[in-house]
Amino acid sequence: MSPQTLFDLVDAEGVPERGWVFLIVLTVLMLAVAALVIVIVELVVRLSAPRHPWTAVLLRHTRRALRLLLIVVAVWIAVDLAAPETRFSEAIDRALTIGVIGLFAWVLVETVDFAFEGAKSRFPIGADATRGARRAHTQLTFLQRLVTVVIIVAAVSAGLLTFPEMQALGASLLASAGLAGIVAGLAAQSTLSNVFAGVQIAFSDAIRVDDIVIVEGEWGRIEEITLTYVVVRIWDDRRLVVPSTHFTSTPFENWTRTGSELLGSVELDLDWRVSPAAMRSRLAEILDGTPLWDRRVSVLQVADAVGGLVRVRILVSAADAGSLFDLRNYVREQLVEWVQLESPGAMPRTRVVMVDRASADDAAPAVDPADQSAKRQLFSGTPEAHQRAEQMLAPSADPDAPSRAGA
Repeated sequence: MSPQTLFDLVDAEGVPERGWVFLIVLTVLMLAVAALVIVIVELVVRLSAPRHPWTAVLLRHTRRALRLLLIVVAVWIAVDLAAPETRFSEAIDRALTIGVIGLFAWVLVETVDFAFEGAKSRFPIGADATRGARRAHTQLTFLQRLVTVVIIVAAVSAGLLTFPEMQALGASLLASAGLAGIVAGLAAQSTLSNVFAGVQIAFSDAIRVDDIVIVEGEWGRIEEITLTYVVVRIWDDRRLVVPSTHFTSTPFENWTRTGSELLGSVELDLDWRVSPAAMRSRLAEILDGTPLWDRRVSVLQVADAVGGLVRVRILVSAADAGSLFDLRNYVREQLVEWVQLESPGAMPRTRVVMVDRASADDAAPAVDPADQSAKRQLFSGTPEAHQRAEQMLAPSADPDAPSRAGA
């Protein structure tokens, strides 16, 4: 476009006339300015990256959102300055305003995620994570989600306030804030209780990310703690989603509350001929030969000896729940093999005593026929009872007597 054409777009007072042609020209100029700003920002980040590597990481997190934000801001400024005053232009201006609010919230969310992820990287979690690291990781994750939710809610509220109808609605709601608060509290009672429970969990140190717990009879590891629920990864890779209020109102087991070290037992039912001393010596050899044992506890005791079996109880220790599970199975397998190969007399068995039938008959006391017949009587114990029994068992002379008696 020639300078004369641009001059024609300007009135006598030097103020640009609002029109679609001028809008297109101004939009192109603003987009060029936005592109120049993007290039300058990326150039500055590249120059400062050797001394400040975090700037490159931050730009990588926010690059798409930042570029879109600058583009939409450029178009928004052009529309606000040059678009004709029509309903269509007002709709475009409102849509661009909402877009700027949403993209700005996106940039803030990406920046918050970058900041919290950098903070959490200082506290790595895993099998060797300390209690303080798990606590810090849990609290930072909770705060990250909370700040993200606040930013999103604020952005949605700001976008709704761009509509005049929503502004009037907001004024009426503020006028009746007491009633609205009561209604909202009753409607969101369950959700708010879970949110408050999530805050309590995050800062009371009851559970942390990567803790070993037993919830609803399931053994698992805390995988994620959100604002309203907790995700437990069960041993078979299933996920148990539990409301946050469950951990504040229902008892549960936390195996790593103060440390990851645990004790476990192995029980074997063996024959009375087992040698506890020999078995204890074999247990020491088994534990010395495996890295699963942390060398804290090694106990073998005869816990019970009734009936035909002896119950041997073995107590061992390991550094964490996974190692303890493997150690218990390993000790059980090795001791079963030891019983089979080196101490077969300790294998459990059932004993049966064979008795000669003739000698048993000779030893049995004689039974009086009178007593035997008495046992067959329906009633006994008193003379009246014997008389009643004789009446009931005596044969009837008249076959029709029972029917007449019944009639």
